[in-house]
Amino acid sequence: GYETLEDMLRTRLTPEEYAEAMRVMQGSNMGAAVQTLAVDPAITAAADAANFDLKAYKFAAPKEQMRPERITRIGLVQNKIVLPTTAPVEDQRNALWKRCVEMIDAAGAAKVQVLCLQEAWTMPFGFCTREKYPWVEFAESAEEGPTTKLLIAKARQYNMVIISPILERDDAHGGTIWNTAVVISNNGRYLGKHRKNHIPRVGDFNESTYYMEGNTGHPVFETAYGKIAINICYGRHHPLNWQAFGLNGAEIVFNPSATVGGLSEPMWSIEGRNAAIANNYYVASINRVGTEVFPNAFTSGDGGEAHKDFGHFYGSSYVAGPDASRTPGLSRSRDGLMVCDVNLGLCQQVKDKWGFQMTARYNLYNKFFNDFTKMDYKPQVIRDPSLGGE
Repeated sequence: GYETLEDMLRTRLTPEEYAEAMRVMQGSNMGAAVQTLAVDPAITAAADAANFDLKAYKFAAPKEQMRPERITRIGLVQNKIVLPTTAPVEDQRNALWKRCVEMIDAAGAAKVQVLCLQEAWTMPFGFCTREKYPWVEFAESAEEGPTTKLLIAKARQYNMVIISPILERDDAHGGTIWNTAVVISNNGRYLGKHRKNHIPRVGDFNESTYYMEGNTGHPVFETAYGKIAINICYGRHHPLNWQAFGLNGAEIVFNPSATVGGLSEPMWSIEGRNAAIANNYYVASINRVGTEVFPNAFTSGDGGEAHKDFGHFYGSSYVAGPDASRTPGLSRSRDGLMVCDVNLGLCQQVKDKWGFQMTARYNLYNKFFNDFTKMDYKPQVIRDPSLGGE
């Protein structure tokens, strides 16, 4: 088969037809498709040797007279699990560390400045099973855990901000579990964390068995390379979640995820791009890859037969710009690293063009939501009298 939708279309269309299809599907940046970015051949060779997909792109923006150009190089990592889900917990985690460090090192060689890994990257996505053990044994401290220590060293080595989405064990509050993204500064310091705001209860995503909605709000992390935020996985289905990060000043929002084809693939290419358009920032959408098989069968609560896997995690990580353009995606079936130059000036330029913030009517919606959350709320519906009844 084909690794990406773009690969399939490229083989079936003429170059002119393909270019037009991509214009409609992926928009235009400065009047053309998002351009490819040259990468050192040694990095490409390393990716080929390690069998991971490597793609690189760059977003352009018009030069301004008064504001200096600000270009940030970001990296997205998607990966499969390495060992079977029945292997010892420490072995599984260590194998994932080793595999992902290969791609982190490639990102460092490519001069990536801000890197984000996928949701719960140190473990299989065992939350479908409803079994607490062994999956909660992957949880660790956000501030001082072994994964954070590993990535602190990598951040210092490459002068790179690293976003590390993990399963967090909060020992200060009774050992509570959270789905958390840890942010490590380019100087190798723990900068902060964000906990997942919206927890799914759909299909095999039984995550509220393990952790509940986060309590960290909508933090934006001001780094040496720009203002970044993390909208973890299911939060991408909630437009107000995206909006809050934008209102707090985010220029790049990363969306580390774990989602499967049968549930969400038609939505995947749309939601991140919509968020980038509506909020005038860049969105980096990251999804894991592969099919993870668990030892005990579980059901989806839909009357279907019990099964031992979620389905296929389809990768397809991509970056979307505030001007409605986006990159092609990474592979649907292989580990991958995307490197992307994002021109942060484009965020303000698009704000100036469209005026979404100026025309947003926040006071109107503030009143609406305040009323909506009251027990005596009545929907504002004007009924046609000819319908009869009440």
